[in-house]
Amino acid sequence: MNKTLHYQLSRDYCCTPEEVLSRENIFTIFTPLEGRRKFQEKSECFLKICAVNGKLLFTGREDIISHCREKYGKWDGAWFMEAQTVIELESLVRQYGNKIKQLHPFYISEEITPPAPCDFEAVCYTQNEIEQFRDDDRFDEAYAFCEDTPDVLGIAAVKDGNIIGMAGASADSPYMYQIGINVLPDHRGKGIGAELVTLLKNKVLELGKLPFYGTSVSHIASQKTAVKAGFIPAWTELVTEKGE
Repeated sequence: MNKTLHYQLSRDYCCTPEEVLSRENIFTIFTPLEGRRKFQEKSECFLKICAVNGKLLFTGREDIISHCREKYGKWDGAWFMEAQTVIELESLVRQYGNKIKQLHPFYISEEITPPAPCDFEAVCYTQNEIEQFRDDDRFDEAYAFCEDTPDVLGIAAVKDGNIIGMAGASADSPYMYQIGINVLPDHRGKGIGAELVTLLKNKVLELGKLPFYGTSVSHIASQKTAVKAGFIPAWTELVTEKGE
């Protein structure tokens, strides 16, 4: 496993790097550790679960963690996110007044790779220059404008003077930057997203940070973009929130 990733997960899941690398499922009481990923995360966490390296990491409130340890202590991490298990877990967390918020696969890229030849101009943006795109719904995946995870880098695909796609990187932790991408509808399916993500992840690696990319389990086009840009599957994460 990538050393930066296993250290990051130890910060996110309140355990040691050695526990992340072990083969046993790990259960911890959540503590907001310095260096954790902070995107959309509060200082309190009811439950979140990571499937990585064939095992599971659980962290959250003591009562739900105790229940999960008893139920999932020996569970095979490779099959945990199957629909029936997620349905059962949703029923369980509902008993505590919570619900599943999201379930996403995540990818990382460890090496700089040459982008494919492109027929657009690549325009880069610094953290301050990104501010001009605030409230621009065309680029809501590229830039989140989240105070805890600032948008720090951007690259636009420009053709005939118009922006046709945008990739952005946010500093989700001191060690890992998350990449998001938007391609305008009329220009999708042409490889523009993969080219932009490749250009941006190379810049992130040059800064000494590990780029990562998250998407929906059903968003095949987005997953293909990650693979074309040199990313590999790394972990899957399930997060809960207060129920309605």
